[in-house]
Amino acid sequence: MTKYVMKRLIIGLIAVVLSVAINFVLIRVAPGDPITIMAGMDNPNQEMIDHLISKYGLDKPILTQFGIYLSNIARGDFGYSYRNNQPVMGLIGQRLFPTFLMTFSAAILALVIGSALGLAAARTRDSRMDRFFSSISYIFDAMPGFWLALMLILLFASRLKWFPTMGMINMRAGYTGWAHVLDVLYHLALPVICLVLLNVPRYFRITRAAVLQVMSEDYITLFRASGMNEKQIFRKFVLKNALLPTVTIFGLSLAGCFMGASLIEIVFAWPGMGRLLLDAITKRDYSVLSGVYFIFSMMLVSATILVDVVCAALDPRIRLE
Repeated sequence: MTKYVMKRLIIGLIAVVLSVAINFVLIRVAPGDPITIMAGMDNPNQEMIDHLISKYGLDKPILTQFGIYLSNIARGDFGYSYRNNQPVMGLIGQRLFPTFLMTFSAAILALVIGSALGLAAARTRDSRMDRFFSSISYIFDAMPGFWLALMLILLFASRLKWFPTMGMINMRAGYTGWAHVLDVLYHLALPVICLVLLNVPRYFRITRAAVLQVMSEDYITLFRASGMNEKQIFRKFVLKNALLPTVTIFGLSLAGCFMGASLIEIVFAWPGMGRLLLDAITKRDYSVLSGVYFIFSMMLVSATILVDVVCAALDPRIRLE
């Protein structure tokens, strides 16, 4: 098991380095540059432009810049934001918790609801409930996330007045203590509902398909023929083997939800990584963009390694060559 984990960690480290390199190059070869934006588009001062280029090291070859960037992040230094003149990790740290709160809450709820519905649908195959939830899952899976977010705001916030339209807290109220926690949860409800509706279909279909596949195996038929209780078969053999695809999807969906929630954050004006990423793209803030993409890469690689290790622990056949 230790050899298996070490192998996955080495592969993950290589993947992160490659991701950082690709993002570093693509960000800098894209049209536009932060210095032109900072110096002003109408009447730029050439002396100021030259000073800023030299200050941020943009006059060096791109390979030299990348080498300096790698040596800096190895020491935990992700540079300063061109726009805010603040440490990149400080800006990311302020936005990381709101994004993690929203995405993790949505991922857990989607896992529980989707898996429960998938299990129920698989055990009552071809019933009305199975056909209903299967049809609904395809509808929500094909629905654009930003459109669903706008429809939820229009219905539950603007028309019914059940939830706030945007933000994380009520700035005017200035709640503290438990009142502040409840206020955050109140503002969190609608974005989480949106993400849950978008992710439940995936867990539903994966769980349903996995359970049906395991239930059709020969050893399950043998257990039934031997007179073993159906609930005991399901609990001891079907459920455990059907969990592997769900665990895999959960880990990857958690990382994907973390990255894909940016658009949902922008629609709901949630003060997370999505707004920070959009501002960095608009202002061509290279340091912030590189830092955000580095965090995204780390999340995806960490989730992948964790999923591999958990699956290997559940099923020793996975780690055997």
